[in-house]
Amino acid sequence: MFIARWQVEARFGYKQSAIDSMKKWLAEVGSQIGWKPDKVRLITGSIGANESTIETEIKVKSLKDLEDAWAKLAKLKDHKKWGKEFEKYIVSGTARWTIYRVVND
Repeated sequence: MFIARWQVEARFGYKQSAIDSMKKWLAEVGSQIGWKPDKVRLITGSIGANESTIETEIKVKSLKDLEDAWAKLAKLKDHKKWGKEFEKYIVSGTARWTIYRVVND
């Protein structure tokens, strides 16, 4: 099992808008690629982390499952539309993926 983390930095004053947009994406787009609420959580910086950091954690069984989800995502018009809208809430160039292997669940 793996945890895929997608991290962005919210622009000053736009953190809640970014979080709201990500929640909407999870409900409307993420669900189309199999990312159900029991496999996904949103977290944000609090203590010892940048307060502007917003991270989505997705639990996947394998790297192939993650690659398949990304391939589906690339074909969704709703995702592309959302991305253009979401961009105004985040610092350009801060989006990144990190993948962790779960060793004890």
